[in-house]
Amino acid sequence: MPDPMITIDRLTQVFDGFTALDALSMTIEAGEVFGFLGHNGAGKTTTLQMLTTLARPSSGSATIAGHDICTDPLAVRRSIGYVPENVRLYDTMTAAENLLFFARLSGVDRPKARVAEVLELLDCAALASARVAGFSKGMRQRIGLAQAILHQPKVLFLDEPSSGLDPMGIKMLRDVITRLNRDFGMTIFMNTHLISEIAKTCTSIAVLSHGKLVYHDRIEAVTARYGDEAALEALYLSLTPQGRLAQVA
Repeated sequence: MPDPMITIDRLTQVFDGFTALDALSMTIEAGEVFGFLGHNGAGKTTTLQMLTTLARPSSGSATIAGHDICTDPLAVRRSIGYVPENVRLYDTMTAAENLLFFARLSGVDRPKARVAEVLELLDCAALASARVAGFSKGMRQRIGLAQAILHQPKVLFLDEPSSGLDPMGIKMLRDVITRLNRDFGMTIFMNTHLISEIAKTCTSIAVLSHGKLVYHDRIEAVTARYGDEAALEALYLSLTPQGRLAQVA
């Protein structure tokens, strides 16, 4: 059996005496679309920052594609793509110019050809010559995705990718995630609040509450046990502070 694509072992982050993430341990197999759920402040973004080497853990460890996030961060960065909740681009440049700049920074072979290829893949070719300053959030998100996959990463990390998108933008994002996973075998790690997207897109899920892992399973096991999307939402709410407060009220 092949090694997991992501292995997390008692990963912990403490800020000024506050434990933001408490000994998180789990594995994610290659080719999964993994949905990471949790209330605001649960520790999801903190987890993502450590896995993408943007922050060093207080203790514990993790490997991405066999590379340790602390001892081999450059190899980790070469293996991953990352799209934050709010994509940052150079507004005075066109979409193609932004992507060409990042492609050269990443050492991508044939950068111009690769930029054109990725824009076509994400159905963004029409945006190539437009300045980013006039883009909607959905358009910026697509260019952010294009930037993240320029170097053909093994793992794509998405932090609340559907935040602020309209229903059409959410559907387009879902289609892109499905295509990247199906056609290129890319492992996707997605922080999200949307139960509907979890049910339609993910192959496994986990729920984080107050920095602790409270649930982790394959999506087919979840739906077999709890039923449809509404039951999945009820499961999530029962594991989060908001849900428990609602039950008390």
